[in-house]
Amino acid sequence: MSTTTISITVNGQARSVVADHRTLLVQVIRDHLGLTGTHVGCDTAQCGCCTVHLDGRAVKSCSMLALQAQGASITTIEGISSGDELHPMQQAFRDCHGLQCGYCTPGMVMSAIQILKHHPKPTEQQIRDGLDGNICRCTGYENIVRSIQQAADSSPA
Repeated sequence: MSTTTISITVNGQARSVVADHRTLLVQVIRDHLGLTGTHVGCDTAQCGCCTVHLDGRAVKSCSMLALQAQGASITTIEGISSGDELHPMQQAFRDCHGLQCGYCTPGMVMSAIQILKHHPKPTEQQIRDGLDGNICRCTGYENIVRSIQQAADSSPA
């Protein structure tokens, strides 16, 4: 088994992890760093539960090797709040009941933040298109869309 040291910045902290070359980024995040807010739902990059931000871009961490993140800055769901204060997107999901079981929620929130980066005042269709690749088996997406709309409405243009 061949291992290497992977140096990444996670939620603002420089981290080094020794891992097998075949280790997925989601495994480093969850198993090596103990950040279990990033979920694994399908292992095939179809559900979006594992979405994190890599150098400011939403990516599915189950579909990339940790080695590919060498030197990158990663933000997980744990890294978007400020102390006890929720990120505005987390607050909107809470206010609008944009979750049920909560399993998909971290990936949905991380994808939703990316949507607002590209479309600060998105249409419903832009939100739905932006969520393509994130699966929720509980909600029917109505409250998720409403949550993203509320977050967009509460942020400056």
